Amino acid sequence: MTYSENAPAASLRSGDGRQRTIGIVACSAEGAALCYRTICARAPALLGPHAHPEVALHGASLADYVVALEAGDLTGVGAIMLRSAEKLAAAGAEFLICPDNTIHAAMDHVRPRSPLPWLHIAEVVAAEARRRGVRRTALLGTRWLVDSAVYPEALAAEDIEFLRPEEDEKDEVARIIMDELVNDIQVPGSVTYLQGLIERLRDRGCDTVILGCTELPLVLSDKNSALPTLDSTRLLADAALRHAMG
Repeated sequence: MTYSENAPAASLRSGDGRQRTIGIVACSAEGAALCYRTICARAPALLGPHAHPEVALHGASLADYVVALEAGDLTGVGAIMLRSAEKLAAAGAEFLICPDNTIHAAMDHVRPRSPLPWLHIAEVVAAEARRRGVRRTALLGTRWLVDSAVYPEALAAEDIEFLRPEEDEKDEVARIIMDELVNDIQVPGSVTYLQGLIERLRDRGCDTVILGCTELPLVLSDKNSALPTLDSTRLLADAALRHAMG
């Protein structure tokens, strides 16, 4: 989303003239940091130089999430997310985002018990895909995410088809994400692999690609992708800004 630098800030705030405090439930440091930086970088176009809504961030250890994911324990994943939610509510957050696609698989366990409302990353991405007129999108992310119902449900609600990579491709993307990107390691050969995979998905009939891991936008964008990208990290940041402004 592109914001108008000339838009009056008062018209973009909540009804009482106050900006809502954003709570970020962090999972991986890289994805959370990119989302936070995006919020802070894009807000001045709305609010003036150096201004952004208040942001509270809490991150449990990524290792705790990985243990629960490897055990297939979505209730456990949800419990970790809820602990962050409780801490962010106590810190003054008024709504929550989670810049991690994978753990949205636990959202059914989270939303009914949460002290605060959530923006759902896949719902945000699917809404943008509909706005762009996407018909069939490719889905990249961890194997946990790609094999889950997170995006199939969100895309089905918008009547958009999707395609997963082949099994060996899922494994390699997952390795690149978990061994490299979440650890702030960017390997040129891995980027080349991802670019080649997107070309293959284009040839299989996809018209866009969802960067369904919040670290993938660190190395992929419209500039180096054979398909237009749906950047889940920055789309979530944009949605959070819109919601904070009311």
